[in-house]
Parts: sequence; C-alpha cells; structure tokens
Amino acid sequence: MNAYLASVLENVRTKHGNEPEFVQTVEEVFSSIEPVIEKHPEYEKVDLLGRMVEPERMFTFRVVWCDDNGQWHTNRGWRCQFNGAIGPYKGGLRFQKNVYEGIIKFLGFEQTFKNSLTGLPIGGAKGGSDFDPAGKSDAEVMRFCQSFMTALYRYIGPDVDVPAGDMGVGGREIGYLFGQYRRLKGAWENGVLTGKGLSYGGSLIRPEATGYGAVYYLQEVLKHEGDTIEGKRIALSGYGNVAWGIMKKAAELGAKVTYMSGPDGYVHDPDGINTEEKLNFILEMRAKDPMHCKPYADRFGCEFVAGAKHWGAKDVDVNMPSAMQNDVRMDSAEKIAASGVKYYIEVANMPTTNDALNFLRAQKHMIVAPSKAVNAGGVGVSALEMAQNSERLVWTAEEVDAQLHKMMKTIHQVSAEAAEEYGLGYDLVAGANIAGFKKVAEAMMAQGCF
Repeated sequence: MNAYLASVLENVRTKHGNEPEFVQTVEEVFSSIEPVIEKHPEYEKVDLLGRMVEPERMFTFRVVWCDDNGQWHTNRGWRCQFNGAIGPYKGGLRFQKNVYEGIIKFLGFEQTFKNSLTGLPIGGAKGGSDFDPAGKSDAEVMRFCQSFMTALYRYIGPDVDVPAGDMGVGGREIGYLFGQYRRLKGAWENGVLTGKGLSYGGSLIRPEATGYGAVYYLQEVLKHEGDTIEGKRIALSGYGNVAWGIMKKAAELGAKVTYMSGPDGYVHDPDGINTEEKLNFILEMRAKDPMHCKPYADRFGCEFVAGAKHWGAKDVDVNMPSAMQNDVRMDSAEKIAASGVKYYIEVANMPTTNDALNFLRAQKHMIVAPSKAVNAGGVGVSALEMAQNSERLVWTAEEVDAQLHKMMKTIHQVSAEAAEEYGLGYDLVAGANIAGFKKVAEAMMAQGCF
C-alpha cells in the first residue's frame, strides 16, 4: 500500500479502534483509491486524506423527554457534518438503541462518497440517537422528536445541513421534527428536512426510492452482462421501505423476490412477493410488528425458517442484502459463493464485512456491487425533494421516477468507467470508491486547506 495511505489508515485505526464500523468503512474506501493517490502526490502535501477522515464538525447533545406515565428519560443525540465540499451536508437520522458515535461517524463518511456519486451538489452527514421508537406511543415519539430538534435546529438549514429519515425515523418522526423546527424558527424553511409528507412539501415515490434505485442499478449490471431482469429470482433481507421498494419495482419489471428475512428468521415464497395483496400485507405486517416476518408465511402458506439466514440458497439469481450493516459475514459469504449465484448487489449501508466482501469480489463467477452506489437513489430523490421545495413545485411520480432512473444509470456508468480508467476491469466496488473520492478530493483541493 502507498506509504501515505498506510500512515493515515494506521492513524485511523489507532484513534478510532473503539469504533470498528468507522475503521471498516475507511479501510474499504482506502483499499480502492491507491492508484488515484499515486497519481496525485500533491494530496499528501496538503494531507488531504488526513482531513477527509475527520468530520468537519460533530455535535453531541442530550435529549430529555417525558413518557406517558410522567417519567423523564435522557438519551444522547448526535449530528456528524462530515464533509461539505460539494454542497450542504445531507444524510439521515437514525433512532435505534444501538446507535453510538462510531456508527454515526461511519455512516457520515460513507454518505460523503454516496452523495458524490449522485452527481448532485450535496455533502455528507449523518445523525441520530440511542432512542428506540419501537413500543413508544405517538405522544412519546412526538415529545422525543421535539426535544431532539430543539437541540439540533441551530445547526441545520436548507443551505447548511438537510437531515432525512433512516432506521427508526419514518414519516411520523419527520413530521414531528419538522413541526418543531418550524415552531422554533418561525419560518417555512421546507427544504430543511426531506422525507416529508406530501401535504407539506414531500416528494412522490420517496419511500420507495432506495429500493427502486437498487433495482435500476441491478438492471444496468445485467445489461453489462448481456442479461435481463425478466424472470430473475431475488433474495433480500429485511422488509422495510427499502426491501418493499425492491419487491414492488422487481415485480413491475418481471422479476420476483422469493426470499426475505427478519429478526425472527426467513420466509421462502417461490411464487414471489409480487402481487398487490402480498405487497399490501407486508405494509400491514411491519406496521403491527416490525420484528417478525412469520405472519407472512402463515398468511400465504409458504415456508418459514426460524432463527436462520437464507444466504446461500441456490434457487435464486440475485442476492440483495437490504437490512443492516455487517449482516453478511464470512460464514454467509462462503455459502453464497458455493451456491453459484452470480450477482451480489449490496443495498443496506455496509451490509458485508470487509473480509466477506473481499472474498466475494475474488470469486471469478460473481459480480459484486457496493451499497454506496446501489442505494444512492434514496438520497438522490431526497435532493430532488430539496429542488422541488426551492422551486415551490411538485413533480409527478413519473417525473421523479425518470430522474431516479437516469441517476442510477449514471452512477453505474461513472463507477464502471473509473474502474476501467485505472485498469481494474469491471470492478464496481473499486470504481464507486474512486469516482466518489475523486469529486470530493477535487472540490477540497480547489477550496484550499481549512
């Protein structure tokens, strides 16, 4: 490895050893960009990489809220404004009990390159809290969101930082957060949050956008291989908005999702989750109980396997991990490789551990696509929501979908071209890292050292 790259990476490991997710994603990006660093020795002179792995700023704050029984609670909140070189900070808020500073930092770093790939002028950020909305009443969630926004509102704005939703932050939470922001600011700055409801500045197809974009990216991979999406059987994890969007768009294009999983196990529906009845049932199921997918198997008479993962199933054509980070580890990666499946398309943020990802990339029969490229459609449509807000317009679903489709084709193209430019063949993981890095690096160099 290039000496400068190695020294910055060693420094990251030393300083952030207690934040394994952040170290892992820095290692993953750095593994691809060595040829770019070799070509640009001026980056070392200004310590570009040293600056790039440090957030521009990061806030930690307390969030105090009262439950329905009058008991007060204190949680922690974070906002990591990682890199604003190409536009206002942009990235979601995650409310989950396992959230801590390292997860927020890793997501912010990853978001920087993902947002760069969209071709839109948005920087990278992430935020959240160790608050878990599951099991809380609407009133409790509202009071928490109001307290969270009271601590955050001074540091965000349409031209500063534009949060969105993520795990645990859906339309309900965005509504409460925006209401409190408007109350505190006394102004209708409706470009300050994305993922809003359609009645107050939201964009059509935003809930489905990440899933739709992932399928559009898959289409481009298949085209490159002289293949088509018709008849493809897809195995994915999760059944939230992202997975649901994949199911919906895959069915529309003639493919079908035949495996999905949740915390309780996995479902195998060989007929496919591809009818309106099945798709609507998933919405009802996750609204009632987001921790169990067994009710789907009970309702439609298909196989459910408790406490297991389906990775390695041989009766699929595409694997799309869509739930959470580090879902696919070496044991699962070995089963996937042995199954003979050709396409491994990451969708969730960093769903594969580095050793498992490198193992899958080394399989000559497999094509691996990285999440920072595949799931960029979600933030891309969030940026389109910002554009609609600034122009006081509402685009049709068809207009938004057309923009999303075009964006995903471009992301695939620039990733493939970047890999080819540096003699790496059709390496989409390296290509996405290089393409995302180059744009951010050029912007940082142009703006001087600070």
